[in-house]
Amino acid sequence: MNEDELWYVLEGEHVVQVGDNEFHVGPGEMAFGPRGVPHSQRRVVPRTGRFLVFIFPGRFEGFFRELAEAERSGSAMPEAYARVSEKYGITWVDQ
Repeated sequence: MNEDELWYVLEGEHVVQVGDNEFHVGPGEMAFGPRGVPHSQRRVVPRTGRFLVFIFPGRFEGFFRELAEAERSGSAMPEAYARVSEKYGITWVDQ
């Protein structure tokens, strides 16, 4: 990933993976994923919890915009994820 990400948890329990380190964060806590280091976030209980994410530098919002447009147009989402991820320099890592 070419961006820094900062997660601020509003509700729920989340796990943030940064390189080989795993951080459990809850409401009012933050975690940071620096550019150049594989990082990801997941909820401990699926479909629960909320967080704010800040991504630096800007332009990454295009990733979400393009995925939303692909879904609206009826595109096959696995292919759309692969295409848009490549465009934005994202490599998906299994957790």
